[in-house]
Amino acid sequence: MTSQSETWAALDLLKMLVLDPRYAALIAILVAAAWIDVKSHRIPNSLVFVGIVFAVLYNGLNPPYLRDNGWVLALSGLGIGFIAFLPFHMLKAMGAGDVKLMAMVGAFLGPWPTFEATLATGIAGGVLAIGFIFWTGRVRQAFHNVSLVMSNNLLTAPAGQLDFSLSPNSSAGKLPYGVAIATGTIAFLILRQLGCIH
Repeated sequence: MTSQSETWAALDLLKMLVLDPRYAALIAILVAAAWIDVKSHRIPNSLVFVGIVFAVLYNGLNPPYLRDNGWVLALSGLGIGFIAFLPFHMLKAMGAGDVKLMAMVGAFLGPWPTFEATLATGIAGGVLAIGFIFWTGRVRQAFHNVSLVMSNNLLTAPAGQLDFSLSPNSSAGKLPYGVAIATGTIAFLILRQLGCIH
């Protein structure tokens, strides 16, 4: 009986999550971005822009907590999300759309939750990447690529040059990272809502 009541309590908490306009909009945009990224390997700027505008306005007018300044919360979260993934874009390990999508997540969540969602996204990305290379049967190519990138950067790092890009012919496949951002962020929201993380 206790486990059944705990299940209902957990479902009630999840229902509260998806009925909150802030998180419902974020989840919907993330699912749409992931779907489009899988289909076209692009995340539309228009989708991200709509998400940022909604998040800044909603948080500004309805801060999560009364003591918060929702405008500062949204803009600082946007900055954290942007800065967290910008180095990967500069190293050519991630597309600009992924950076902008994580910045949008930050506008919804605020600074500290954005940091946590970024960590969850990194974990999700690692798990999805491993699954992807096994699913596509390109394990050997992936190990070869890691070895190639590491050896190239060992030679160029002393000169201050790092490059994580590969030629299209040697790629082990392209993981649409919008899926990792959606998976990691939504998993973070669910775990936080259930009280597994604070």
